[in-house]
Amino acid sequence: MQRPSAQSDRRYVARGVAHVPVQTLADPVLVNFVLVPRFTLLAFTSAVEPLRVANQLAGKELFQWSVFSADGAPAVSSCGVPVTPDAKLTPDVSADFLLVCGGVEPERGVWPGLADTLRAQWRRGQTVGGLCTGAYALAKAGILKGRQFTLHWENIAGFRELFPDLEPMRRIFCVDDRILTCAGGVAAADLMLKLIEERFGATLGQEVMNMCLLPHRRTGDEDQMISLAARLGTRSKPLLKAIAHMEKHIEDSIDIEECAAISGVGIRQLERLFAERLQTSPRQYLSNLRLQHGRALLTETNMTVVEVAIACGFVSSSHFAKSFRKKFGLTPYQFSHFGK
Repeated sequence: MQRPSAQSDRRYVARGVAHVPVQTLADPVLVNFVLVPRFTLLAFTSAVEPLRVANQLAGKELFQWSVFSADGAPAVSSCGVPVTPDAKLTPDVSADFLLVCGGVEPERGVWPGLADTLRAQWRRGQTVGGLCTGAYALAKAGILKGRQFTLHWENIAGFRELFPDLEPMRRIFCVDDRILTCAGGVAAADLMLKLIEERFGATLGQEVMNMCLLPHRRTGDEDQMISLAARLGTRSKPLLKAIAHMEKHIEDSIDIEECAAISGVGIRQLERLFAERLQTSPRQYLSNLRLQHGRALLTETNMTVVEVAIACGFVSSSHFAKSFRKKFGLTPYQFSHFGK
């Protein structure tokens, strides 16, 4: 695809009061975004807006961008807002960066031609990447083996079931040679800030951050979620050790006695801690963890209810189905077919 013509100033460079002098000698950096069905709008806009702001501050085209979909028709985001692309994605598309904007139901959103195009672009020496759940497309392209990569934390459980030989990291973003990934949401802005700083310097990166009202610069190695202690609102070491053990071994057959031994307290003391700090029992907390895990697998994979029950540590599919219905108000089968 050819770079945009002389009319591009109106599209890529907006007027603004603030200005940052930037010395540029090469052509603008071309970034192509691929929108899959039900992509996350926040991740897409968080990626493209810092590029626009960088151009505005510099008063020139540092970046150009184009948007593609599977067939050239408007792509509908996860919140229902459609975005009209520039064109249909074709294997010969040219770019410095080709980034897939993922979203909900990521496995269903990846069409065969997308994986083929990503693989071809990467083999030709281009940089490819995924925003939010875009790593699904990269995995299907077969280019993530041995790489550091990430995707949204909610989708990691389902991803691991589909690609057991790949291990995503729960980082804000990852850059591994010519493969870029981020967890989605505003983490896409953090990834773009890194790109801006590497190409045009820290001063421009800082001013883009100020214009976007981002309070601080996050590095790629930061965890996607706040600490377990902050999430639970407690610093009780025995409680945190027990819950960390539950989360790590959610698919295994673990019991409360084992959690108490790991936490270094007796069973009754552990039960008191759960009741006082979390208003629940250890067994109920573990059951809720497993049910949330099962919900994620039913959403993100094509696993059967029996397979999901086993993966969540339930002794039988009937026990899983009964517990699932009690918590969520419908059976696993009904949930897995909801909206289809």
